[in-house]
Amino acid sequence: MSLLLEPTPEKIKEDKIYQEMGLTDEEFELAEKILGRQPNYTETGLFSVMWSEHCSYKHSKVLLKKFPVKGEKVLQGPGEGAGIIDIGDEQAVVFKIESHNHPSAIEPYQGAATGVGGILRDVFSMGAKPVALLNSLRFGELTSPRVRYLFEEVVAGIAGYGNCVGVPTVGGEVQFDPCYEGNPLVNAMCVGLIDHKDIQKGQAKGVGNTVMYVGASTGKDGIHGATFASEELSDESESKRPSVQVGDPFMEKLLLEACLELVQSDALIGIQDMGAAGLTSSSAEMASKAGSGIEMDLDKVPQREKDMTPYEMMLSESQERMLLVVEKGREQEMKDICDKWGLLSAEVGHVIDDKRLRLLHEGNVVADVPVDALAEEAPVYHPPSKEHSAFQVNQQVKETVFHIDDIKQTLLDLLKQPTIASKEWVYDQYDYMVQTNTVVQPGSDAAVLRVRGKNKALAMTTDSNSRFIYLDPEAGGKIAVAEAARNIVCSGGVPLGLTDCLNYGSPENPEIYWQLEKSTDGMSAACEQLQTPVIGGNVSLYNETKEGAIYPTPVVGMVGLIEDLDHITTQSFKNADDIIYLIGETKPEFGGSELQKLLEGDISGKVPEINLETEKERQHKLLEAIRNQLVSSAHDVAEGGLAVAASESLIGTGLGAALTIDVDTAAELFSETQSRFLVSVPKVKKEEFEKIIPEARAIGTVTNEEKLEIYSRSGETVLQAAADELESAWKGAIPCLVKSKD
Repeated sequence: MSLLLEPTPEKIKEDKIYQEMGLTDEEFELAEKILGRQPNYTETGLFSVMWSEHCSYKHSKVLLKKFPVKGEKVLQGPGEGAGIIDIGDEQAVVFKIESHNHPSAIEPYQGAATGVGGILRDVFSMGAKPVALLNSLRFGELTSPRVRYLFEEVVAGIAGYGNCVGVPTVGGEVQFDPCYEGNPLVNAMCVGLIDHKDIQKGQAKGVGNTVMYVGASTGKDGIHGATFASEELSDESESKRPSVQVGDPFMEKLLLEACLELVQSDALIGIQDMGAAGLTSSSAEMASKAGSGIEMDLDKVPQREKDMTPYEMMLSESQERMLLVVEKGREQEMKDICDKWGLLSAEVGHVIDDKRLRLLHEGNVVADVPVDALAEEAPVYHPPSKEHSAFQVNQQVKETVFHIDDIKQTLLDLLKQPTIASKEWVYDQYDYMVQTNTVVQPGSDAAVLRVRGKNKALAMTTDSNSRFIYLDPEAGGKIAVAEAARNIVCSGGVPLGLTDCLNYGSPENPEIYWQLEKSTDGMSAACEQLQTPVIGGNVSLYNETKEGAIYPTPVVGMVGLIEDLDHITTQSFKNADDIIYLIGETKPEFGGSELQKLLEGDISGKVPEINLETEKERQHKLLEAIRNQLVSSAHDVAEGGLAVAASESLIGTGLGAALTIDVDTAAELFSETQSRFLVSVPKVKKEEFEKIIPEARAIGTVTNEEKLEIYSRSGETVLQAAADELESAWKGAIPCLVKSKD
C-alpha cells in the first residue's frame, strides 16, 4: 500500500480501520487524546502494535507486579532484553524465555526457528555470549496427523536454527494433551554468560548521538506479528501466514559475533533487538527508558523490497536486526566492525531531547508520537475475575482409589505415554555438544554446562505441569516453581532465579483471568519461599481456538549455580549395592496424574498438596548431602510417580534395582505426591547421609541384574521387569507414534 493509497485519518476513524489493527474504540480515542488530533495510518499502526498484549502486557501487568524481582545477586531484573544474575568472579548469567505460539501454529518450522532467533538476540543484545538454548513445547495427542506434522516441523525448526548458529540446545520438556490440538505452545529459552564490565542496556541516551541500524534488511515479513500474537487463533489465522517471519540463522551468527565485538567499544551507548513490533518497539522503548526521543529518516532504512511505506518499515518483524545508539562522531568504528562481519549498517537517525518518536519519509514528517505513550503508558486493564466453574467441582471429587491388577503392564503403559516417554527423538536432532561445555546432556533432571576456565557450572531446566494448574491454579503455580527448583537441586546446583512464560487463553474471559491471577499467586509464593526471584519473562495470552482455551500453562525456566564441578549429579544409578532412598512420604494423590489420565482418559479432582516450607527444607538438605559427596544419583519423583522415577534411573545404566514398598501398591508406585526425591547412596556413606536427611527412607538397593524388582513388605513379588523391556517401552513410544500413518 503506497502512501497515496493509505486511508486518511478521517477514514481510519469513520470506518474503524483501527479495529482491524487490534485497537478498541476506547484505545483509539485515547490515542487521539494523547496526540490532540486524529492519528494517521502509520501512527495508528504504532499504537496498535505497542498497545498489543504481546508488547504492553496490558491485561497482565497488574499481576506481574506480584513477582519478587530483587535479590542480592540480581544485577538486572525485568525491563531489559534479558535478566542478569551474578555468579561470582565478576561473571554473570543472562537468561530469558519467550513464546512463539501463534506463528508456530500456522507455519511451524519458521515459527519455531524465529522464536529461537529472537530469544538469542535478547541475550546477546545484553552483551552476553549465548551458551545454551532450551525449550518448552506443548502439542495435542500424537495420534492426530495434524499434531504429528506440527511436532515434527517445530522440532526441525528449533534444530535447524540453533544448530546453524552454533549454540547448543541442551534441555527442555515436551508435553501432550488434547487442549493443545489447535494451539501448540513453543517457548524458547536462551542462557548466556557475561563479564560484569560488558553489561549493556537498551537505552537511547545522549542528545545528538547517532541511531544506527545493523543486520538484515527490512522486508514485509512479520508485519503486525505482535498484534497477531494477541488474538485467538481462528479459521482466518491461516490467512495471516505473511505475519510469520522468516529466519536466516547464518545471518544471525554474523550478527551475534559482530554484537559481541561492538559491545567491547565504549562508543556504543545502547543496543536493542528489533523483536516484536520491530523498529517501533526498539526505538520507542530505548528512548523512553532513557527519558529522550528519537528522530529517524526512514529513507535510510535498508529495505528488501521497493517502495515500502513507513507503516510497513516500522511494523515489519524481519529477523536478525539490531538498533544501536552510538556516540556522535564514532560511527565509523561501528561500521568497520559490521563491515568485517559482512553486515549491513546504516545511520538512520539521532537522539533528540523532546521525548518523541519522530519519523521522516521523503522529506515529510509521517509520524510524531510521544515515546512514553507508546512504551510505558499503554492502557492497563484489570479484567473481571471469576472462579473457574471446574474448580469447585474438582475440589469436591473424592480421591480415586485405583486397584491395579497388572502392575507391570501399567508401568509399561505409563512409560509409553508421550509426556513421560524418552524425548531422545527430539534432542537427537539438536546439536547439544557444540561449544564443548555441555557436561550433562538432555535427558536428566537438568542440563549442566561448565563455565569455561572455572571450577563451576550452570544447571538449567524448563518446567510446568498444566494439568495441575488447570485443576487448581494456585497449588499448580507453586508446584511449577518447586519442580523446576527440584531439578536444579538434583543436579547439584543452588537455584538462582527464574524467567517465566505465562501461556493462557483470553484474559477477557473472567474464568481464564482467574486462572492467571491464582497461578501467579502460587508462583509468587513459591518464588518468595525458595528465594528464586523472577528476572524477566513473557506473557502469551489468547491461546485458544473455537474449541476452547488451552490449559493454563505458566512455564518456568530456571538456572542454578553448581559451585564445584565435583557436585554435578545426574539421575542415573551409578554403582551396584548403593542404597536407594526415597525422601518424602507418599500419599494417594492422583488428581491430574499420568495414571489417572491413562486409566480414566481425563483428569479431575484435587491436585497433590504442596507445603513450601517442607519443599525448601528438603531441597536444602539434599543439596547439603550432594555437596558433601554422599549422593551417587538424585532424581525428582514427578510424572508417573516412584515406579517411573526408578525406571528412568536404571535405563541405560547396565544396572538394576530391587525395591520394597508398603501396602497401597498403586499409591506407592504411581502417586505424584510432591516434594519427593529418589536418591542412591554408597553403603559406606549411609550413616552420614541419614544424619543430614533423617526422614529419608531406605527402600532398596541398586543391583547388578538389569531389571526392576519390586516386593511388598511381606516379601511378595509386586513387579519384575527386565531393563530392556522398560527401555523399549520408554524409548520406542514417540518414534513409533511419529511414524504412524493412521
